[in-house]
Amino acid sequence: MTANAGPATDATAAAQADAPAEATQVLVLNSGSSSVKYQLLDMADSTRLATGLVERIGEETSRVTHAPLATGGAKREREQPIADHEEALRAVTEELTADGLGLDSPKLAAIGHRVVHGGQRFSGPTVIDREVLAEIERLIPVAPLHNPANITGIRTAMGLRPDLPQVAVFDTAFHTTMPEHAARYALDVETADAHRIRRYGFHGTSHAYVSRETAKLLGRDVTDVNVIVLHLGNGASASAVEGGRCVDTSMGLTPLEGLVMGTRSGDIDPAVTFHLRRVAGMSVDEVDELLNKKSGLIGLCGDNDMREIGRRMGEGDRAAQLAFEIYVHRLRKYVGAYTAVLGRVDAVAFTAGVGENSAAVREASMRGLGALGIELDAVRNSVRGSSARLISADTSRVAVAVVPTDEELEIATQTYALVSA
Repeated sequence: MTANAGPATDATAAAQADAPAEATQVLVLNSGSSSVKYQLLDMADSTRLATGLVERIGEETSRVTHAPLATGGAKREREQPIADHEEALRAVTEELTADGLGLDSPKLAAIGHRVVHGGQRFSGPTVIDREVLAEIERLIPVAPLHNPANITGIRTAMGLRPDLPQVAVFDTAFHTTMPEHAARYALDVETADAHRIRRYGFHGTSHAYVSRETAKLLGRDVTDVNVIVLHLGNGASASAVEGGRCVDTSMGLTPLEGLVMGTRSGDIDPAVTFHLRRVAGMSVDEVDELLNKKSGLIGLCGDNDMREIGRRMGEGDRAAQLAFEIYVHRLRKYVGAYTAVLGRVDAVAFTAGVGENSAAVREASMRGLGALGIELDAVRNSVRGSSARLISADTSRVAVAVVPTDEELEIATQTYALVSA
């Protein structure tokens, strides 16, 4: 990917000029509303030097967890009051400095920020300047839970290292290649355009990384491979990737659309919201909370952890069994739909927490799809592992793979490619 054309071009050139030739390290920041996840990577060989998490920001007691991978030292944990993201990043800096990896290091080339929503404008990693930051702020109405936290992290990092290139890598960017007939909803065009209503898609860094890694696993060029990627975590999404380009994805204007998720309903008749307003007297905020936080697996059976659901199924729990069947049914529908969209499917790739670890979900969602050329090997599917691997039968026309995602590496890769070009 390359940065979008436009106002960021001058900032990009300046960033490339500012980054020292020997600077190969990238700090990746993922700023949530009450947490900051981070990783420091050396892009000379894509190794992780440190990783950590600051959580419960703004609460009475916050926690800092840091793993000094470069030194091989023990994981460090401490609890202390951390009022805001600025204090959180200062805590991150302290931990890195203790390992000789401080933010003042001349080896640090850039800071890469995960930004959830980039709208239609940002189709690739972008060096952040005032205008870019202002556009991310303008997108807050379509990402009210995520973009404000991302912006806070960016502003704080810029304050700590104003001389260092700061790069935004957008969850939505990979999906900007969708054709209009896939991205547009069948709404009045003027209304949709006025309020930026269209399918944007999310988990884009994961879908980009996994689709490329799947092609590598098959020993083929990514431009020659059609992949259905199933990113199955507490949030879940599917994408149809044709020759390395996304042509359809399950999430839409928000991450609510699509697959059944841990707490989100996924696809639902829009009239359900009207019905709940008129018949149940629920407010817009109450319906929002119901669909985003009290639905999906947790709404169906009271658990959003697939491991616990599996345990309950083993004990004959009917609610857990039904939740599992609904979850898998939705997956199968999307695999079938995206087979039709792509015309030719070379691989189905499972990734993220559930996708990588639940053999039961993989088996059930692929069962009976022989007519689509999909056949699993039961033994291969049952084997656990941390590396990319095929789990399809030798007779399967479509490869089925488990491909661990690495969103931090993808963000670091895109960030470093931009500032070092």
